[in-house]
Amino acid sequence: MDNLVISLKDIWKTYRTGLIELTALKGINLDIAAGEFTAIMGPSGSGKSTLMNIIGCLDQKDSGVYHLNGSDIKDLNQNELALLRNQEIGFVFQSFNLLPKLTLLGNVELPMVYAAIKRKERAKRAMDALDAVGLAQWAEHRPNEVSGGQKQRAAIARAMVMKPALLMADEPTGNLDSQSSTDIMKVFQELNRAGTTIILITHESAIAAFATRILQVVDGQIVSDTSQSRQAQNKKAAG
Repeated sequence: MDNLVISLKDIWKTYRTGLIELTALKGINLDIAAGEFTAIMGPSGSGKSTLMNIIGCLDQKDSGVYHLNGSDIKDLNQNELALLRNQEIGFVFQSFNLLPKLTLLGNVELPMVYAAIKRKERAKRAMDALDAVGLAQWAEHRPNEVSGGQKQRAAIARAMVMKPALLMADEPTGNLDSQSSTDIMKVFQELNRAGTTIILITHESAIAAFATRILQVVDGQIVSDTSQSRQAQNKKAAG
């Protein structure tokens, strides 16, 4: 397929501590097309976090082939990988990772600071991103002045402001109550319907149900791959 954002072929990863070896990924094969919303589930120690770290270029595979948005990343150095993460991948984490001394606007601007985008354009794009997640009126507030759900919306705006090819969310509702979790997942659904490719890591089936595709990872292997209809997804959002 020409529109693949992620293509993994026979990916292996083993961690070694002294004489102890733990093989976290065992020959993973996975294609994710542009515009898909994929949830990856699995018990603790299943390899789902390792898989996320390799897809997100936060860790390196031992063997296999990984293409991100059509490019083979095997020969990239650390600086090139950092640039790739900044431009091609947006990250949303459970703990929000907002800088407390900056306003929400300042936090959303950060990826553009690293990309040397001019201040005027940074401010406009950051405000547009905050507006897209319903936070424009909170732009000048600091993280300790807003709720957990609002913090996560700001983190999503920050992740999307560089218009990445891929949005990765690692347990994004883990620190939120049930209503805030539902609200955040509806934001992800809206982004996906607008064309954003999303990979979600979660251990909660109710959260995974917002995705259009669910992968189950057990003992370093993908043991199931289920597609969900848009109709079912729309019912979930309406509920």
